[in-house]
Amino acid sequence: MNIGYQYIALIIAGLAGMIWGLPATHRLKSPYDIAAAFAVLFGVVLFALGVLLTFIPNFFSR
Repeated sequence: MNIGYQYIALIIAGLAGMIWGLPATHRLKSPYDIAAAFAVLFGVVLFALGVLLTFIPNFFSR
């Protein structure tokens, strides 16, 4: 089983976005809370992409 260790940075960045963004959406005033909500969204996408590419490195190649 090949593991793509270079994609672990995506997992860490995704977790950081989610950990910062979830409390920030409730703490910040409008319109800044929208940026925090997008940080959570992009964190979830980065985390999912990082996990996918770490454990299945050739997922997007033919």
